[in-house]
Amino acid sequence: MRGETHAWTLFVIAGLAGVTVLTRCFFFILDRPWSLPAWAHRALKYAPVAALAGVVAPEVVMSNGHLAGTWQDARLFAAAAGALVFFWRRSVLLTLVLGMAVYLPLHLALHW
Repeated sequence: MRGETHAWTLFVIAGLAGVTVLTRCFFFILDRPWSLPAWAHRALKYAPVAALAGVVAPEVVMSNGHLAGTWQDARLFAAAAGALVFFWRRSVLLTLVLGMAVYLPLHLALHW
């Protein structure tokens, strides 16, 4: 690698570090209290659910970038069992345990 490449890499790292520090310290830099509007507070209540759905749903219904073409997919049964037990008991731990208890035998024994 040439010297100018190293200098450019160091410049980019320093710039990214500066942007990170500035954005993380933004609320400390302000001289007056700052709060979110009411609509933003309401929207933030749904952000974790939306993010989780955005990550989990494609993983459950897609395989290699395509929709699951068969019902013999262990992920579908595990997600259904997990959803049922969550709505029944409202326990995240029980949802995870039952979902994995359904997924593992189907995946390992039946190769779904």
